Amino acid sequence: MILAYNTNGFAHHTLADALDILAARGYRGVQLTLDVHHLNPFAPNFPEELARVRQQLDRLNLRCVIETGARFLLDRERKHQPTLLSPDSTRRRQFLESCVVMARALGADAVSFWSGTPTNDASPSELMRCLVEQCKPLADHAGTQNVRLAFEPEPGMFIDSMDKFAELHGRVNHPHFGLTLDVGHLVCLGELPVSDHIRRWKDWLWNVHIEDMRAGVHDHLMFGEGEVNFADVFAGLTAIGYAGLVGVELSRHSYDAVRTAERSMQFLQRWCDPPPA
Repeated sequence: MILAYNTNGFAHHTLADALDILAARGYRGVQLTLDVHHLNPFAPNFPEELARVRQQLDRLNLRCVIETGARFLLDRERKHQPTLLSPDSTRRRQFLESCVVMARALGADAVSFWSGTPTNDASPSELMRCLVEQCKPLADHAGTQNVRLAFEPEPGMFIDSMDKFAELHGRVNHPHFGLTLDVGHLVCLGELPVSDHIRRWKDWLWNVHIEDMRAGVHDHLMFGEGEVNFADVFAGLTAIGYAGLVGVELSRHSYDAVRTAERSMQFLQRWCDPPPA
């Protein structure tokens, strides 16, 4: 497994500086959250920036996953909108399609995304049907680019639990449609032990987010401040021979990004020694 860091935890740094800082501290991967100041796909200089990021990733020997959870990238006034469940989901769908192309250009492990929260009073069955209808052609598109999609269940969103993800996964039924597993989310929702889910989804587990968290509270915490059983998590990952990214996700710690990255690496090395640079 590859220790990584989500760039949403470096919101006050340039992306180039963030990548240099993380590589210097032993991280061998990044979960690259596209955002207004981090490889913005809507910026006029995007093609040049994409090429520069690819060169820097190669130079630093960093693997990556494309993360699509920026808060205001698509709508400057409404957090995370529009989503695949929105009455007009066109902008979200086109964004995800472009992320697939970008992932191929960067040699990314996967594109990670979530369902979003419904903004109307549609029934759960209608919402599931809508989401399946959105995910199937997106997975087909990913297949043409030989890119994997890693769907993340997220507390507070329509697909929040592993049971709901299992239903979605079964209905999409596509070889390019897999899982992003956030270990804190499982603790938040009481879906324990985490290692059981790791083992169950071993053939579809393409991306992992890690942080500390407490039961019932969706708040990404510094390691040691919550209730995650990291021995169980890493035992599960080791048991399945997981070779993907295990990425720290502490976006609200951007004010102290460098020290947080250092402390996170020190903590995670107890469980998983990173490979040499």
